[in-house]
Amino acid sequence: MLPNRVQLSGVNTFKLGVLSTEEMKELFCRVKKGDNEAREALVRGNLRLVLSILQRFKNRGESLDDLFQVGCIGLLKAIDNFQMEHEVNFSTYAVPMVVGEIKRYLRDNNSIHISRSIKSLSHRVIQTREELLKENHREPNLSEIAAAMEMTVEEVVFAFNAAQEPLSLYDPVFHDSTDPVYVMDLISDQSDSTEKWLENIALQEALDKLGPREKQIIEARFFEGKTQVEIARQVGISQAQVSRIEKVALEMIRHHYKQEHHQEAVPDEEKNSS
Repeated sequence: MLPNRVQLSGVNTFKLGVLSTEEMKELFCRVKKGDNEAREALVRGNLRLVLSILQRFKNRGESLDDLFQVGCIGLLKAIDNFQMEHEVNFSTYAVPMVVGEIKRYLRDNNSIHISRSIKSLSHRVIQTREELLKENHREPNLSEIAAAMEMTVEEVVFAFNAAQEPLSLYDPVFHDSTDPVYVMDLISDQSDSTEKWLENIALQEALDKLGPREKQIIEARFFEGKTQVEIARQVGISQAQVSRIEKVALEMIRHHYKQEHHQEAVPDEEKNSS
């Protein structure tokens, strides 16, 4: 969470207000009549919404101040284009626009630049996929897309992947009630294969000391990437029970590792004397 008191673009976010539904309706009515003061009031009353969206992008290595300003541009666009007669909450309409504005900024300012021709080709691949989906009422495979575009499958895959936004090492893979797991947590250093081999043996030994349910939960949680809620449904217990079992199992694994490291640290003379 962002601190309660934080300065972004000279705005003390701790003092930001929140508009009620009635206030929002009244201000939008005034905006439609060209009232600029009402427009500014809508912006101030929805800055907390922009701040909440920034939580998704706070580990990108970008200045939060810059992202906040970009998010405010998206907020302004949402205010100017919002239609009250659609009977949709403003936040529901505004969030995709703010997120889209921030993503465009990150894409355009990324150190990895994709040529305009590749971007155009990628857009055509996506369009062709959507057309085939509507025509056949099912997801098209790569061969069908390639045939429709008179391209090879490899060219389709390359064009499609080129449009994907690069992952940050600090992007969360999944995040629930416990600590998040980031991309960097899943990237291992293969430089020391001997050390990794020994660690795998120690880990397997620790897992073997767990009961069947504890082992099932740990493997699902950390080897299959499932959330506690998903595991609870699979095992047939509550999420709170999964959390408790996970904590106990992790403590047992830590205890096993401590014992192993202690034995490695004891000199051979002491081991023999004992």
